[in-house]
Amino acid sequence: MKRRTIVLSWLLLLAAVVVPTAAQNRVIVRDSLGAVALKSTCLLLGCNVTQQLDGSIGNLFLITTPPGIPLETFLRTLLGQIGIVDAEPDLLLNLTQSQTLTAPSGLWDTSPVSYYGTTVWNGYANQPAVGIVNLQAARSVGATGIGIVAVIDTGVDPTHPVLQGVLLPGHDFTRDRDGASELADVNQSTMAVVNDAAPAQVNQSTMAVVNQQGSSTFSQSQYADFGHGTMVAGVVHLVAPGAQIMPLKAFHADGTGNLSDVLRSIYYATQNSAKVLSMSFDFTSYSQELATAVNYAARKGAICVASVGNDGQQVMVYPAGLNTVIGVASTANNDTLSSFSNYGQPPVWVGAPGEGIITTYPYGTYAAGWGTSFSAPFVSGTVALLRSVDTSLNQTSAAQAISHAVYISPALGYGRLDIGQAIAAWCSATYKC
Repeated sequence: MKRRTIVLSWLLLLAAVVVPTAAQNRVIVRDSLGAVALKSTCLLLGCNVTQQLDGSIGNLFLITTPPGIPLETFLRTLLGQIGIVDAEPDLLLNLTQSQTLTAPSGLWDTSPVSYYGTTVWNGYANQPAVGIVNLQAARSVGATGIGIVAVIDTGVDPTHPVLQGVLLPGHDFTRDRDGASELADVNQSTMAVVNDAAPAQVNQSTMAVVNQQGSSTFSQSQYADFGHGTMVAGVVHLVAPGAQIMPLKAFHADGTGNLSDVLRSIYYATQNSAKVLSMSFDFTSYSQELATAVNYAARKGAICVASVGNDGQQVMVYPAGLNTVIGVASTANNDTLSSFSNYGQPPVWVGAPGEGIITTYPYGTYAAGWGTSFSAPFVSGTVALLRSVDTSLNQTSAAQAISHAVYISPALGYGRLDIGQAIAAWCSATYKC
């Protein structure tokens, strides 16, 4: 079959949704007294409890407000009720397209090579980023990664031959069902809109796809981020092929997602034994419940990693800017800050390659991506490698080990990721190597 090469590009812009006050709003609520008490409160105030967000804990919920009441008025009343600890609007993100970039030559290097139990393209296994982050240092000490890495994203192609052997079933929070296949999004034509949305962003800046099926379909805005989760998972697997990947679908194919689904994903991952949470998205507004969720994950021994965004600004974003999250910026192959990457510490802890990263893409093919989305999973995979040395790794020790990086400038925090230095630092701290 004749190969078709499609080069697509995305610049992620922030959008706030404005709706009439008569519409219902979605609100995230923490009630210390639990579901029964919140339902009683909603019976009084006219709201509706729609979902529990924190798994087995039972104190965090999504509700819809009564129509005709301004959101601020409702929140003031709600926060005055017995048992209500916190309440904040659910958040929505969105994106639009940008200019096209040239795909790296390695995207056409289809020579088959063996890679930890499967056959992959040489352009994927031996791309420039592999040498830049010094991945060979991990292999020299026998570190291939262990444990579960949760990828909170658009889902994954569960049939991809490179990923099949390491994928767990995961969960689709956008549809409330087991499994996290993003292939189901191909028939998805409309997306839900959340009222009073705060700005947020999924960090796919650009991508180039080789052998993309249905290219005319995927160029439509409702598929702007189709394949994003499969791409992120592919980078994790490139770095840590011995780790299992738990795909958690919190975002639609158009790149939109609700904060409530992100929170559900964090609690689900933590309560289902994930030890690394890879999050290639950001919010510019602080969320108390997002901070509570990642702090809960850290207390349970999970390490959170997040991308810092693609606005080319020194700006605080979340979750990357939270104390218990390792924030990752993007670097070019010449060890400079990528022009699109956000910068400054915080939210940046380290940088990692994020330009022309060759990785897996739905329908058994590959893509190249530009954006901090593809920098963050290099660090997520590195955390899984560090756990190969000693499973006692926690958020603090992981961040300290990864801070042993190639210093470039204050814009990139501790510098560009160097897996060899990180492992050497962890070996020195644990005496396990």
